[in-house]
Amino acid sequence: MKVLLADDHPLFREGVKPVLHKLDARLQIIEAIDYPSAFSAMHQTGEVDLVLIDLHMPGMSGVEGVIRFRAAFPDIPLVVLSASELAEDIHRLLAAGALGYITKSSPSEVILGALRLVLAGGVYIPLSLLNHPNGFDQDSSRPAPLTSRQVQVLRELVKGQSNKQIAVALNVTEGTVKIHLAAIFRILKVNNRTEAVLVAQKMGLNETA
Repeated sequence: MKVLLADDHPLFREGVKPVLHKLDARLQIIEAIDYPSAFSAMHQTGEVDLVLIDLHMPGMSGVEGVIRFRAAFPDIPLVVLSASELAEDIHRLLAAGALGYITKSSPSEVILGALRLVLAGGVYIPLSLLNHPNGFDQDSSRPAPLTSRQVQVLRELVKGQSNKQIAVALNVTEGTVKIHLAAIFRILKVNNRTEAVLVAQKMGLNETA
């Protein structure tokens, strides 16, 4: 198992390594200190199983970095590690395509549980956000923006395609499709495929779009 750990603070990288090794005794950790080195490591190393990236690193802004990273490597689960506990930051990063947002103040068992959830195809949302007065802004009529890959998956879903058919159409694995669907359901605030299709149709993401 390979994990890319991108953070410009050496002490934090060293501190989180023992937690990461609990995921897999044979875990290989690839380190980066900013966005340029993170992109370089990805191109040199090839596919990894998980990306952990700091929100604030040299090279570009946090949200922009995550958006570009997800665009370049849409099939790799990405989790943000950040000192920020602002609900606004968490909302923006999850909407940008991150499959989890872990605050650096989280206990090691919380970090480990969050990463296992993401690796299993889920999306990790901090308890602080779930308890926030505004939560996921359930009353909003406008869903958060989807990534380009999520839009592709959603359009295939509107066609009535199964996970296997979507995987073939987009040349990804079924596991990757499940990850994207979990993120889509969260962003659109729906509970299942049928509800997602109804929202997609209202958005104009029909078969000929």
